Amino acid sequence: MKIIQKKIQEHYKRKLPFVVYNKPNAKDVFGVFQQNDDLNIITNQYDKQGFIFAPFNASDTTVLLPLSVSEFIRDNVPVDQDIALPRVLSTNTVSKSAHIELVEKGVEAIKKTHFKKVVLSRKEKVKRTEIDIVETYNKLLQTYPNAFVYVWFHPKVGLWLGATPETLLKLEGNCFATMALAGTQVYKKNSTPTWNQKEIEEQKFVTDYIVNKLSNFSKGLEVSETETVKAGSLLHLRTEITGQLDVVKENGLFSLIALLHPTPAVCGLPKEAARQFILENENYNRSYYTGFLGELNMGEVHQNDSHLFVNLRCMEINNTEVSIYVGGGITKESNSEKEWEETVAKSTIMLKVL
Repeated sequence: MKIIQKKIQEHYKRKLPFVVYNKPNAKDVFGVFQQNDDLNIITNQYDKQGFIFAPFNASDTTVLLPLSVSEFIRDNVPVDQDIALPRVLSTNTVSKSAHIELVEKGVEAIKKTHFKKVVLSRKEKVKRTEIDIVETYNKLLQTYPNAFVYVWFHPKVGLWLGATPETLLKLEGNCFATMALAGTQVYKKNSTPTWNQKEIEEQKFVTDYIVNKLSNFSKGLEVSETETVKAGSLLHLRTEITGQLDVVKENGLFSLIALLHPTPAVCGLPKEAARQFILENENYNRSYYTGFLGELNMGEVHQNDSHLFVNLRCMEINNTEVSIYVGGGITKESNSEKEWEETVAKSTIMLKVL
């Protein structure tokens, strides 16, 4: 990965946009290095080639690093290394009380039948010291081998790193795949995980929503058995959903993504009511957290193939601090203290790799 490491350092020093990423369980690392500092914004036409970086809120800026003005590089994933991660940092009691209050407000709204589920999040801030971008990216690669791991930079937007376990959409020819990912617990070695009713119900909400929406695009949907998957030090429930497109719509890819994003796994159900609650009550801007990112029309076999991921387990780095974004799904069964603990578990590895 020496070629890409050198390119990261050069581009960041010259303040030129780039993204470097590794797909789940893959042995290759890819880099898209834009040759100018233009901010390429796309709206409802997803017909260009490049790497897309989209926010949670559709009214915010969606950025494309176009292949037409970029150098595309493929390199090898570095050989496994023993990574000594430090112990957990202390929790922020102010953040804790605020998040518990937010969760309790969400549960109360659900009980009043405003919505069935809402995903509530927070931002953990850490004062910035010197951060080696290449080293931090390598630590994420080694810690999350089965995730989509990336470092993304644009001088007019910012610097983001992340390791997300969730596919938003994979499109190859007319075949597509997505997933419902919900429920979280800490991985315990040599222990069989047990899922409670709240987590099972949360997973079913997400699966049913996606299947219902995609039925407009495909009549041959296949839904896998729900399984437990590991992402870093956490376990999740995952159901895979596949099918073939049998409806051709104007702006087809955009229409398909608009149905899925934001999914109930990062927003809630019904989507619009949950989204409105988030915007009115979280009291901060999620920005690109719980947005989506990935290859747009960059297939090796079919030019229109795309592979997009939900932007989870991510952090934003600026001149003075690092912001780590974490959240969890809230249902009527949620316990506010446990929901806080879930966000702490999700932030732990990101804090450690810093």
